[in-house]
Amino acid sequence: MWPEPQKTEELLAGVKNGDKSAVNQLMERHRDSLRRIVQLRLDQKIQRRIDVSDVVQDVLVEANRRLADYVASPQMPFHLWLRQIAQDRIIDAHRRHRGSAKRSVDRERQLAVPAADDRSTMDLAAQLCDRELTPAAAVAQAEMARCVERAISQLPDQDCEIIIMRHYEQLSNQEVAQALNLTEPAASMRYLRAIRRLKELMAEASSGSSPAAEE
Repeated sequence: MWPEPQKTEELLAGVKNGDKSAVNQLMERHRDSLRRIVQLRLDQKIQRRIDVSDVVQDVLVEANRRLADYVASPQMPFHLWLRQIAQDRIIDAHRRHRGSAKRSVDRERQLAVPAADDRSTMDLAAQLCDRELTPAAAVAQAEMARCVERAISQLPDQDCEIIIMRHYEQLSNQEVAQALNLTEPAASMRYLRAIRRLKELMAEASSGSSPAAEE
């Protein structure tokens, strides 16, 4: 999902050396990734009121304003820093539009559960598919993806968050640990627990039980 890091580092070196064209290249090559983040994390009701592209542009403007400070003292990889700014802008958008919503955005999940036809959902379904979770060996991958989508929507926010980070944002365990301020073993344990819960929900759904997330 995120651009190749070596080129990013080269552009950051150019920024540090005063190359103005490197600034523009750096921001533009991350635009699509930022759009993906905003689409995943901005409440669907709010997305009907504000344009995702406007939020992305706000993120890029803020990143450009703060870029010199980042280059002088980077505390994390550039894409995690950019992601952090995006999350702040998304929180701001939720706060601004909370009062105008017919239903409180506080009661809406802030993570948008990816659709079953999303490529990452299809890939996750393929990884999770096994005989214990399917009524027959020939279950279509598309149906498995729909099952994954429904199961993710039932997960507690913490579990949903880490699955989206790992499988939709395609962050490594090390990057997740940095972003969530966890140790790497703690991030790994949280991810494994979330996958276990996801499999349990899928198994319950395939057996006809009412899915309920484990407390």
